Amino acid sequence: MKVEICVGSSCHVKGSYEVVKNLEAFLEEEGLTKEVSLGGCFCMGHCTQGVSLRIGEKVYAVSEDTVTALVKKQWKEEEAHATDEF
Repeated sequence: MKVEICVGSSCHVKGSYEVVKNLEAFLEEEGLTKEVSLGGCFCMGHCTQGVSLRIGEKVYAVSEDTVTALVKKQWKEEEAHATDEF
């Protein structure tokens, strides 16, 4: 699963660095560092909504407090979908 976090100026001010730190720690704790690709990017066009995070084609607004729950939910959904295909 590929996750991109906006590190543009607006998202930086809103806490993208803390989001990245929390997400990196979560992926390490859950043993998902090889399954989840984490990257940075610039503006996703949702500057007023919070730190932007993209999974696939969908963009979410997250904070340092909500990012791990969202990624965990998306990971479980993707894992379940992959299991259904077999």
